[in-house]
Amino acid sequence: MTRVLITGGAGFIGSALAARLAGDGHAVTVLDNLLPQVHGPDPAASPLRRRLPANVRFILGDVTDRDTLAGALDGQEAVVHFAAETGTGQSMYRIEHYARVNVGGTALLLDLLANGHHSIRRLVVASSRAIYGEGCYLAPDGRKLYPGPRAKSAMEMGRFEPEVAGEGPLTAAPTPEDAKLHPTSVYGITKHVQEQLVLTAGGALGIEAVALRFQNVYGPGQSLSNPYTGILSIFANRILSGEGLNIFEDGRESRDFVFVDDAVEATCRALSADGAPGHAFNVGTGRAVSVIEVAETLMAALGRRVPVRISGEFRIGDIRHAFACTRLAEERLGFRAAVGFETGAARLAAWAAGEGPQESGYEASLAEMRRKGLMA
Repeated sequence: MTRVLITGGAGFIGSALAARLAGDGHAVTVLDNLLPQVHGPDPAASPLRRRLPANVRFILGDVTDRDTLAGALDGQEAVVHFAAETGTGQSMYRIEHYARVNVGGTALLLDLLANGHHSIRRLVVASSRAIYGEGCYLAPDGRKLYPGPRAKSAMEMGRFEPEVAGEGPLTAAPTPEDAKLHPTSVYGITKHVQEQLVLTAGGALGIEAVALRFQNVYGPGQSLSNPYTGILSIFANRILSGEGLNIFEDGRESRDFVFVDDAVEATCRALSADGAPGHAFNVGTGRAVSVIEVAETLMAALGRRVPVRISGEFRIGDIRHAFACTRLAEERLGFRAAVGFETGAARLAAWAAGEGPQESGYEASLAEMRRKGLMA
């Protein structure tokens, strides 16, 4: 039996992982602060908190608190470090907070491991596809290019595709792990630092360190009220509420959507695979799905149609396309996503129909970004 600590273990992915590991016979401890933005105003009523099995030890506390984190680490053999603030848009104006939680919490974890007695053998950190920025593209002659952030002036004129001076039209390509890392958001920067801290310090300390670069994870349990959660749950909640969908840019922007059960499977393999330590792995499907396709798929799955407006609005820090090259995870973890987008979206829709609609601060979050000049 392996003793595993999951920081942020009452969150969306963390709670699903805790249930899986506990069901497999591991002794699981969860450390989570039950953030109201994720769990609602009454954390005790949070469906994520409630789905933790009775045999999971739960610690209410913050990953930035030294004594709490030190106590949670006592006696553990492995750590899955999921505790972090998420949300690209919010990160662009809550900069100090994101740095303190994401970078500071990770630094504290490693500091405790470096300076105290422990039994940790393996450490898995949740990284993100956001660290790639715009990711990999192909020039007309097939050369790989890594465009920088899109110019606001170009997007204001409706030119949303990334551009590289002197090059012709670019074609989005699967992004491999050895791609250029140049995040375009504060969130992406903090995930990059988290990953580098864990891989660098973990290796130096003799701890088997692994980073998982999650693509867009979705599925049952994802918050319907958190305005900074994934697009599928946001859209599902608005469809159930009968509210229209405001699709940014021209709707052709795309992401790699990976079902939560697949994200859990990849994490379990990262905890045990001999070929995992010292590496960062993409966790995705390798398929790009456009935002328009997301909207149409969810409306079909929910059996409801709402007005759809392709507004041309855009957020500073967003990227255009992102989908993963999954070869390394297949080779070293033996992992390949099993749930296709249509199947996963139908499962999310069925769950959301039973839970929602819920009150959301989505419109208020967009208004806040407009006030701060981060959305046009």
